[in-house]
Amino acid sequence: MTRVIYYTATSFNGYIATPENSLDWLFAVGSPDDVDFASFFDGIGALVSGSTTYEWVLEHENLIEQPEKWRELYGERPSFVFTSRDLPRPEGADITLLRGDVSGHLDRIRQAAGGRDVWVIGGGDLAAQFLAAGALDEIQISVAPVALAGGAPLFPAELLSDRLSLVSAEQHGQFAHLTFAVGD
Repeated sequence: MTRVIYYTATSFNGYIATPENSLDWLFAVGSPDDVDFASFFDGIGALVSGSTTYEWVLEHENLIEQPEKWRELYGERPSFVFTSRDLPRPEGADITLLRGDVSGHLDRIRQAAGGRDVWVIGGGDLAAQFLAAGALDEIQISVAPVALAGGAPLFPAELLSDRLSLVSAEQHGQFAHLTFAVGD
């Protein structure tokens, strides 16, 4: 069964990006050691992001000028971007721009995943929309040893402990990696 997983990194005080939408703070910490991201990614059939995350990736990786890098990063997986604007797409990348409510697109996204999982890359608001639609199954958070003064929140919605079950808590270098199952 296709699961929807929100997998992201956060500062220890709950921000996934600075007020300027920068992730430079995250790369200053370095990569988490021993994370088996390859196994996680092998189970992903489709990617979903909001426009801010998508635009950051486009710019940071220079994907419009180097569209071949899209496949290096994400392979042939279909990607969906929730946006209210027309955005550029790297040539040859399977990217669909979506407008409106998450619930109106769930069947299409799950079908595109081909029986594998859906990765909500970011941001937190989009993950909260999946929760509101009853479609968020798991949250994986890599907590970095950084505090930010503000920015994009990890998860800007109420989600109480009666709906979350801690599946695992692991140390990966300087990061604490937490996995929660989301219940009804």
